[in-house]
Amino acid sequence: MVRVGVVGTSWWADSMYLPALKNHPQAEVVAVCGRDYKRLKEFARRWEIPATYTDYHEMIERAGLDALIVATANNTHYPITMTALDAGLHVLCDKPLAQNADQARAMADAAKRAGVKTMVPFTYRYMPTTRYIKQLLDEGYIGQPYHLNMRYYTGYGRDREYNWRFDADVAGAGVIADLGSHWFYLARWFFGEIKALSCYCATLVQRGDHPQGFDYTRAEDSAIITVRFANGAYGSLQVTTVCYEGTPFGQTHHMEFHGSEGTLYHHIDWDTVQEIRGCRDGGKPEPIEVPEAVWAGARRDTVHNTYKDVFRQQDHMTREFITAIANNTPVEPDFDEGARVQALVDAAVRSAKAGCWVEF
Repeated sequence: MVRVGVVGTSWWADSMYLPALKNHPQAEVVAVCGRDYKRLKEFARRWEIPATYTDYHEMIERAGLDALIVATANNTHYPITMTALDAGLHVLCDKPLAQNADQARAMADAAKRAGVKTMVPFTYRYMPTTRYIKQLLDEGYIGQPYHLNMRYYTGYGRDREYNWRFDADVAGAGVIADLGSHWFYLARWFFGEIKALSCYCATLVQRGDHPQGFDYTRAEDSAIITVRFANGAYGSLQVTTVCYEGTPFGQTHHMEFHGSEGTLYHHIDWDTVQEIRGCRDGGKPEPIEVPEAVWAGARRDTVHNTYKDVFRQQDHMTREFITAIANNTPVEPDFDEGARVQALVDAAVRSAKAGCWVEF
């Protein structure tokens, strides 16, 4: 049995991590840590967690943990994770891995020295249509990759009130870190290593003051990033938080992949549509059915139900992390991958400030 501690009592921990851990036969959540005492106690009661802490140092020292889930704001990832690694714990840490590339690389190196399992949960990798797109690309459906276009539209940045995700002093960067990290990961997963990039970003919504009254560095809420891959292909990654999409999840994803032999289109509206279409030379775009083996029994009536089944019932992400610890098997994406993505996030921020290409 893997004894797990969780740092953070946010809605994300509540909806993503705890249901997955609760349903895993080899996981036992023995402790949780949070700053808000009332919220902490309610969280522990709801999930039947026996021990509560307001200090993560104390929890790591006293709770007898094997693994730690870090589900907190970006500026806390580094200190919490390094403390856990020093104690020899396996760690799953939210993306982006850190506030900057130096921190992320230090975390990845510390994990290697400790010889532990690590994971950075780039969520969208695990959706059935995304995994099947990856399979089609690897099987050569589009031939030699020419370019990709990936767009992530959501609207949580339309709110003018303070949001720590747009506080560069807490998050490190704005939408480039929050959503761009997902797209950087997937772009590399689909087409391979990124060798250079150029970024334009903007702060389109003027946000209010910090709730505690002090000033803060306001970060970007929209960005377009052009990337060049080592295989000669290029891509456009758009991430924006100021779109009204009119879907229950408030977001939509659009991807196009072009190559020497054909084209793939991928669309998720986060309501009822999750589809792949494709066409080869001389043909018209036609729906491509995702095999039953990829769905693995996940519901597909709504995207949200698919999402729930993939992460709470199937052996993906959090559950895969636990299985890897219990069975001593490899797991990815790990901290090494998270550090590579963080380097791309930093490079995009540098590019936007300097108005230039950044090469690796």
